[in-house]
Amino acid sequence: MRFGSALIPATLARRYKRFLADVVLDNGDMLTVHVANPGAMTGLDRPFSKVWLSDSQNPMRKLPHTWELVEVDLGAGSELVGVNTALPNALVADILETRLIPQLQGYATVKREVKYGTNSRVDFVLEGPGRPPCYLEVKNVHLMRKARLAEFPDCVTARGAKHLDELAAVAIGGARAVQLYVVQIPSADRFAVARDIDPAYAKAFDRARLSGVEMLAWRCAVTVEGIEIVAPVPVVTD
Repeated sequence: MRFGSALIPATLARRYKRFLADVVLDNGDMLTVHVANPGAMTGLDRPFSKVWLSDSQNPMRKLPHTWELVEVDLGAGSELVGVNTALPNALVADILETRLIPQLQGYATVKREVKYGTNSRVDFVLEGPGRPPCYLEVKNVHLMRKARLAEFPDCVTARGAKHLDELAAVAIGGARAVQLYVVQIPSADRFAVARDIDPAYAKAFDRARLSGVEMLAWRCAVTVEGIEIVAPVPVVTD
């Protein structure tokens, strides 16, 4: 997925109220930009970090710019990390068309935002003749506390645990259920649940896996031109 227009470089001054950040452009102007990320952003929101912004070019938006990338060293050298949690669903929609992920191949139709469970919506439902439907939930990953180990979540997420329990119910009922973690950290070579950050989510993860939910993690290549899902990484379950 390529960005719609060239990203704008800036320097992070501060992130606050979760969805706002002040940045300084190269010409010295200060902007308040939208942060499309409800998480803690551990290690990614340090003042003076180099960041890149997209411009919606929408005059109706109160904050037309969105923080997309940050340059950081998470233990494997300086790299660009994607911070926009709204992007993974679009990235997954693209790869479902290209059939990159073997476990998700062979389905004729793809539906998005399908109601299921208890007041929930699953990101995708894949369907094909002669096989059970596949319920696919996508989570964005941008936490790395140890070099090359990506983790989720970066804060307590009751909603995330609920999604896992909904997927578990689907698997028990006879359909396929897949939890896909999209890692916007290029240096990641493995993935694990951050059990110390959210023990309840970790327990839901274990319940779901034992119920037959398939756990997948794929990392992205990240540049200022665009982001794409490129390769699987092993899911560490111990």
